[in-house]
Amino acid sequence: MARQRLGQHFLSEIGWRKRILATLPLAANDTWIEIGPGHGEMTQFLAGDGRRIIAIEADPKLADGLRASADSQPEHWPGVEVVTGDVLATDIGSLTAKPFHVYGNLPYYITSPILHHLFRSAGQNSSIHIVIQLEVAERIVAHPNVRDYGYLSTLCQFYTQPKIALRIPPGAFRPPPKVKSALVSMTLPGERAHLNVADEERFLEFVQACFAQKRKTLRNNLLEIADDKKIQDALAAANLRPDARAEQLTLAHFAALFSRLL
Repeated sequence: MARQRLGQHFLSEIGWRKRILATLPLAANDTWIEIGPGHGEMTQFLAGDGRRIIAIEADPKLADGLRASADSQPEHWPGVEVVTGDVLATDIGSLTAKPFHVYGNLPYYITSPILHHLFRSAGQNSSIHIVIQLEVAERIVAHPNVRDYGYLSTLCQFYTQPKIALRIPPGAFRPPPKVKSALVSMTLPGERAHLNVADEERFLEFVQACFAQKRKTLRNNLLEIADDKKIQDALAAANLRPDARAEQLTLAHFAALFSRLL
């Protein structure tokens, strides 16, 4: 039985599992961290070829069941290790000293906090592949001057190069969610690699402030952190109009403004 408070929707349709598998960059001896393995719907597909699979499961009953399967049938679950716990309370980077990939069928209501958490170990992370709500996926991959473009877009594109790999119907899950889903594949690094931002945490706080009130111009949002003259000079130096809005700016624009204003 799925537990609704944990946002559990199990990927029961084997055809969709195989389609997801075909998109993943599986190589021998790699390390994968799986978030929310459930009954092992994808875990067993990930295992093999010398790979190490670290499966983080918040539901103790599911974790115990998956661990029992891995222990009793190691030939079917080679290299699988089960960690019982909340991924948000788990130090991902400490689980392995090697670079790793991430796969997860995420609880839709905490997608953004999980992404923030994963990006803390971006230096070790080679790629992220997550099944999430389609609406959120479209926000992640959106570009400037598109309605869905916002802080989540810039955050994910700062750290990764995201794309929607698959759109997945509700019928692929048990129980079926009330929304459409998507597999988003993110290759690291993203634009972070060439923007030369010295204080990344402060930069992302700055970008979030720029999107604070989307109805306002960027200039009006920034009056909270700088005087009007300084803002106008920074906009002009970045070749931006005085009435520019955050949803029109690229990450390079945000970096240019950040370097002048903070």
